[in-house]
Amino acid sequence: MPVYNKLVRDKIPGIIEANGETAITKILEDEEYIKYLKKKSYEEMDEYCAAESNAHALEELADMLEIIHALASQHGSSINEVEKARQEKAEKRGGFLQKTFLIEVID
Repeated sequence: MPVYNKLVRDKIPGIIEANGETAITKILEDEEYIKYLKKKSYEEMDEYCAAESNAHALEELADMLEIIHALASQHGSSINEVEKARQEKAEKRGGFLQKTFLIEVID
């Protein structure tokens, strides 16, 4: 019997049960939930970095976005507010679309 001790998507326990297995779960308190969302974000980033196709990369980006949605909610906000903050920052400092790589700053 594998032990996972990790945050999973909401429907995973039901999928496990539908396969004739028993899922032992618990509902996390807010602080612990944020801790495991952060941990999950690293896991998904590693999976994105290891992706060898555009389709796999897109799937991992979707997982990362799902985590961002959950974290925004836990911080009393929404993905719309995160997007607004992203846009404001992009207006002031730009984005990453021009692929600019800073090598050095000379005084």
